Amino acid sequence: MTEFPRPAPGSWPPMNSPAYGSTRKRHALHPPIAIPHTLSETSAPRFTPSAYPAYADMSVHEGQAAMGERIIVGGRVLDEDGRPVRGAMLEIWQANAAGRYHHMRDQHDAPLDPHFAGSARVFSDEEGRWQITTIKPGAYPWGNHAKAWRPVHIHFGLHGQGFAQRMITQMYFPGDPLLPLDPVFMATPDAAARERLIAKFDLDYAVENWALGYRFDIVLRGRNATPMEDHK
Repeated sequence: MTEFPRPAPGSWPPMNSPAYGSTRKRHALHPPIAIPHTLSETSAPRFTPSAYPAYADMSVHEGQAAMGERIIVGGRVLDEDGRPVRGAMLEIWQANAAGRYHHMRDQHDAPLDPHFAGSARVFSDEEGRWQITTIKPGAYPWGNHAKAWRPVHIHFGLHGQGFAQRMITQMYFPGDPLLPLDPVFMATPDAAARERLIAKFDLDYAVENWALGYRFDIVLRGRNATPMEDHK
């Protein structure tokens, strides 16, 4: 059996990152135990648009435009050799323009936008391409210390052919002054790997007089893999 290329050392965050306070409470204390996968984990459920309808525009909710800067984010899902990963389901979630999530547990003192739900679902096409329209999220305090604020970011969950094939990462924005202060972003030791978490400003995704664009390619394996949060 040929083994897939592993990420380069230091390119994924460790389970215990002391500067990221909550990892002290939830990281594994013992090595993981390998459990053989069955068909239930490797081939089910079927993540297809017919079963999980796609919705790619977060800038409008219930027929009304959300508040904030409209942007278009797109890219490709690729394997370690630059080949497209077709039919991957991407679940995307984020805070609104004021830095608040549409979730009951978010009690940040910032306004909720009734016209922004903050989630999307898309599938990569035959070339591995995907695209969403959204509102640029805001930064928010998160309690890691008294003045800790998360940089502007968007969450991505990628699904393959079954429950055992799920990977989670975050996309950041270029030029954010909070990045070097953020222990979540800085938990990835390798600087080049951290750069792969930052979207590229890209006018090819922009629409004249309507929205700016960003490109975020996601590489699933190999030495140039996008850092993921569920490193094993």
